[in-house]
Amino acid sequence: MHQFEQGALAVRNPDDPSRPTNSPNNVYTVADEALEVIRKYKTREWEKASEEFLELKGKLIDLYDKRKKALYSSVKLPNGTTIDFTPGKHNKLQITVLKLFRAQFCADSKVVYVGDAARKLLHKDEVLLKRLHIPITEHDKLPDVVLYNESKNLLFLIEAVTSHGPLSPKRQIEMEKVLEGCKVKKVYISAFPDFREFKRHIDNIAWETEVWIEANPAHMIHFNGPKFLTVYE
Repeated sequence: MHQFEQGALAVRNPDDPSRPTNSPNNVYTVADEALEVIRKYKTREWEKASEEFLELKGKLIDLYDKRKKALYSSVKLPNGTTIDFTPGKHNKLQITVLKLFRAQFCADSKVVYVGDAARKLLHKDEVLLKRLHIPITEHDKLPDVVLYNESKNLLFLIEAVTSHGPLSPKRQIEMEKVLEGCKVKKVYISAFPDFREFKRHIDNIAWETEVWIEANPAHMIHFNGPKFLTVYE
């Protein structure tokens, strides 16, 4: 009965509105305004009456959609575009990638592409995709977030890891094949929310890639052999 009540078709406990929700004595009745409209069904007045009722009370689907959108998290891009993310661990991690990782390591980068947890396309810069020769027709094979730093000519390919795996050797080969026409230097990154998730996947991360952990956003882990051997003082 909850949907009927929310849709203004039914009234709960008209005899005692103070009765608790979990009371075994709860009763429902057809709302007076709804009943007036229902009685006009299959008459010439039906269409006008139903339209007026929906205009006054609103559609239940719109109410649900409004509540759902209230749960969304939004990220505003430098060009003014806003990306709305649905709730969830994976999309939360993508948001921190766009905010924290980008600010720390490639603040001047442009957001080329963003997908959501279901591999649906949330954002694409069509002009930049075309210029970089990235085939958006195969967006399901792209990582979750793609950033481009024009001054350094670097393409950041970032996989957000919560349920799906990291940038494994297999995944990296797949991406290289899709991006074979893109001649920009590429940086492959697996992003994790914390060290616990990172340790779950550590044996499946490809060499010559990077790891970023949301819990320690100012640091990177390099799976790059001797490239970054140095002395810390």
